[in-house]
Amino acid sequence: MEIPSAYLQEAVNQFASLPGVGRKTALRLALFLLKQSNDEVKQFGQAFLNLKEHVQFCKQCHNISDEPLCSICNNPKRDQEQICIVEDLKDILAIESTQQFTGTYHVLGGNISPLDGIGPTDLNIESLLERVSTGGIKEIILALSTTMEGDTTNFYLYKKLSSFDVKVTTLARGVAIGDELEYIDEVTLGRSLVNRLPYESSLKH
Repeated sequence: MEIPSAYLQEAVNQFASLPGVGRKTALRLALFLLKQSNDEVKQFGQAFLNLKEHVQFCKQCHNISDEPLCSICNNPKRDQEQICIVEDLKDILAIESTQQFTGTYHVLGGNISPLDGIGPTDLNIESLLERVSTGGIKEIILALSTTMEGDTTNFYLYKKLSSFDVKVTTLARGVAIGDELEYIDEVTLGRSLVNRLPYESSLKH
């Protein structure tokens, strides 16, 4: 599509660079902002500048946070003896929405995927092992997506954790194979979390 303004074209290009945003949607968004007041557009832009400048990662679990420790790790009511391992923030939000988990989290930042060039050293695995090695952790819950990459990562973590005196569990298979946590309904995810199984039993299926 030919746009009669270089400035509008640049705005469309920026919106279209976002995942899942096509050219037509990008044009609609840019035209919407064009109709807003200067103050509204400045507030819109400032929100993203603040996001980049102030959001950090929790020094303990790698969750997104405004402070060195995230609100979950810093909450005395959370069970510090329980760690639920997830891929990213979206999975934390999905699990928190079930209201079935009161422990803490550890964000890996992805899964092991040799085809994508992602190995164990590219993930937050060493910091997890350090947390466990300090003692006081009784259970590790593997809550990664039930994809080939997720299963590979689960098995790698299980082997790494086997030298520690800690129970390793995984979500019950109410979560279908191939599912990603962020797309699973709250009831199914909640039941899978409550009815979690020892990880070893999942290796028999």
